[in-house]
Amino acid sequence: MSGPYLTSLAMSLPATVPFVGPEAQERQRGAPFLARIGANENVFGPSPRAVEAMAKSAADIWMYGDPESHDLRHALAAHHGVTPDHIMVGEGIDGLLGYVVRLFVGPGDAVVTSDGAYPTFNYHVAGFGGMLHRVPYRDDREDPAALFALAAEVQAKLVYLANPDNPMGSWTTGAEIKAALADLPEHSVLILDEAYAECAPAEAELKLSVDDPRVLRFRTFSKAYGMAGARVGYAIGAPEVILAFNKVRNHFGMNRSAQIGALAALEDGDWLAHVLAQIDISRRRIEEIAQANGLIPLPSATNFVTVDCGGDGAYARAVLQALVGRGLFVRMPFVAPQDRCIRISCGTKADLDLLESHLPQALAEARG
Repeated sequence: MSGPYLTSLAMSLPATVPFVGPEAQERQRGAPFLARIGANENVFGPSPRAVEAMAKSAADIWMYGDPESHDLRHALAAHHGVTPDHIMVGEGIDGLLGYVVRLFVGPGDAVVTSDGAYPTFNYHVAGFGGMLHRVPYRDDREDPAALFALAAEVQAKLVYLANPDNPMGSWTTGAEIKAALADLPEHSVLILDEAYAECAPAEAELKLSVDDPRVLRFRTFSKAYGMAGARVGYAIGAPEVILAFNKVRNHFGMNRSAQIGALAALEDGDWLAHVLAQIDISRRRIEEIAQANGLIPLPSATNFVTVDCGGDGAYARAVLQALVGRGLFVRMPFVAPQDRCIRISCGTKADLDLLESHLPQALAEARG
């Protein structure tokens, strides 16, 4: 009997996912993690107002969510000082990246990203037959000038840039990105992933007209707003580009309660300020713990700290595995030379007490 009739493209792809989740790792190890500080989730949680709004909406979950996300789009437009026509809501940045690749990339089309940058974008490009071209990080930071130069060389349809960056936590000034945009080739679109924008310093913001069709910006409620499980993201861009999402998106993809919760979270500026203060405290504690153990924490504009372990990728992986073996879920970059580091998400005091207790043992095991 013949196998399933997949397309030749689907047949050529590996049956894999960009990330192995902590739940899968817990099943493999036969025990839950003591501290979940690896997925850049916001352990400080969503706004209590968002939780209350979602709880109240549960009885109406028999209804589909508004396919236009009308209320949330209008609130986001007011929040950013744009019109609702500049906003598209989708199933997290991951879902929106899939839509944008589907809109712009066909088999053989060139796409440019950084080597070691967010792998889910690469996953979507491969799934639609695009050809990925990569540039290395420069000093553990994204290199906009190099990205745009390569885009001109290969006539890229899309260029992916995260600011702040995952997995390094670094950031580029908005002024540097704006200056480099002069070299973005015609017919290329910059995909600017701003998932960690709320955590970043003011100088990281790109000050550019929202009507500029060369740039699509992506934001999320998964990080600073603490709603990763709700899967709410949004794109900001020129209306003619935003309108194109309606050609390919899942019009009933947005969960009704998630829309309601995101709207309540957006309106609770006090809770956001509280969370950002907790993130700052946690980042400084991670830095102190790393330094006390002879490691080098890298400057971070995110809700995690990337820590240079002082060796190569094999050594950093041994440190990571030793921490995982002790019940601390962490992750690491996967491309050299950034893979000399591990990446630790901001955690509660209890989480970081565990890190402080177990890190010396993990380092001793890795060295041994």
